[in-house]
This record gives sequence, C-alpha cells and structure tokens, in this order.
Amino acid sequence: MTRLINICVIAALVFAAVDVYKIKFESTRQAQRVVKLRMEIGREQDAIAALRAQWSKLDSPARIQDLARRHLALRPVEARQYDRLDNLPERPSDPLEEKDPIGMVIAHPDILQSPVTGSLGPDKR
Repeated sequence: MTRLINICVIAALVFAAVDVYKIKFESTRQAQRVVKLRMEIGREQDAIAALRAQWSKLDSPARIQDLARRHLALRPVEARQYDRLDNLPERPSDPLEEKDPIGMVIAHPDILQSPVTGSLGPDKR
C-alpha cells in the first residue's frame, strides 16, 4: 500500500515539475515577445519623429514662399485691382427666368412624345 502511495506522489511530483516547466517556458516566451514589441514600438516612434522632422522642413513658410516664387506666376496685388461695391453689376431680377431644359421636362412631361431609353431607337421596339 505504501508503495502505491509513493508511486502516486512521485507521479504527482513529475506532473507538477512538467507543469512548472511549461509555465516557465511560456513566461520566457511572453517576455521575449514583450521585448520584441518594445523594440518595434521604439522603431515606430523613431520613424514618427523622422517623419515629423521631415514634415516640419517641408512645411516651413520660407520653403513654400520660395516654391511659390519659382513655380507660380503670381504678382503682388496692386491698388487698382480693388473696386468699390457700388461698381458691381446688378443681380439678375429673377434667376428662374433662365432656360432650364430639364426643369421644363419635369414640369411638363407631355413635351416628350415617346420616351426613349437605352440604345434602342424609337422605331426598334
């Protein structure tokens, strides 16, 4: 009877040792994963810092002014380009008086004799 108890205790110790080894192995693997993720986060933060520095360089007003001067045909605004509001043309009296063919068809559907759709002509039905 004592031998059976000793064998059960030894088997329980072996299973416990195997379980502790698995836990240790898994924790080591997770620690390596954490280190790898921290390194990756550091690389990404460095890349973000480099992109922000590049954006600051590209977004500098002096650089944009130089590019505008070289590539755009802009001239300074002259005083004669401004005018008073009194000199603006008058607004049209009724903007609906202008011809609107689509509005006419919607308002008067009987204008169209036979509606044609698709690629078929009116005679090829």
